[in-house]
Amino acid sequence: MTSQSSKSAIVLQRKWSRFRYPESAIRYSIWLSVFVFLVYSVEYLDIPLERLLGMLGRLGETLANRYYPVDIEYIMDADYGEYVVETIQMAYLGALFGLLVTIPLGWFASINMTPSRYYVYPVARFITMVCRAVHEMIWAILFVSILGFGMLPGVLALTFFCTGFAGKLFAEEIEAIDMGPVEAIRATGGNLFQVMVFGVFPQVRVALTGIAIYTWDVAFRAATVVGFFGAGGMGWYLKRNIMQIETHRTAAILLSIIALVVISEVISAWARDRISKSQ
Repeated sequence: MTSQSSKSAIVLQRKWSRFRYPESAIRYSIWLSVFVFLVYSVEYLDIPLERLLGMLGRLGETLANRYYPVDIEYIMDADYGEYVVETIQMAYLGALFGLLVTIPLGWFASINMTPSRYYVYPVARFITMVCRAVHEMIWAILFVSILGFGMLPGVLALTFFCTGFAGKLFAEEIEAIDMGPVEAIRATGGNLFQVMVFGVFPQVRVALTGIAIYTWDVAFRAATVVGFFGAGGMGWYLKRNIMQIETHRTAAILLSIIALVVISEVISAWARDRISKSQ
């Protein structure tokens, strides 16, 4: 009897739920609107969908006729190796400077820890938004036009890019902390620096390390092509060969970029795994 009563109680607790009017009408209206907008966009942009069917064939034909065989000897040259090193250095400096700016900027841009919600917070949020809204290629073009060709415009472009990218993530991590330790330190008379070191940093240490690794990862990918706009590095080699229609050398450079990005991704994944295990 006890088992039967418990089963009947479970059956009584189950409730059949489904979308009813007007929830169902709203749901299907949203899906219909998305579908109509998709069809309208394809028609308005005049996208030839039938050409997609033969795209892979044409792509393979182009690669075989224009980019094969790959001129591997070209990228084995010592001069190209120097540009690879410059790209790594540019990505490292851009990510480092961006993260150094991110620490105070994320502090000011977090609503729970900012010194002023009416003055400092909106300014810090605006700076983060501007750095993130402008693409790193646009930053590179801007700084090249101001400072001329070289590594400095590339480092500055990556610094602004990393500041906007990591600043938002770091601010959101600070906003999610437990305010109990912070209030305890404040109650004992701790200053702003002590609150940050002993109340906030221990809670965001692992998250900040993960953000730093991810920032380096995306900065390195961006550094491989910012030189295309005159900021130095491997991108300059890529641009020169594209302009000279050296397709076999271009293919070799693209393969080297892909290989370096894969290596960077493997190292970043390994570092993120070690961090997650240390939590």
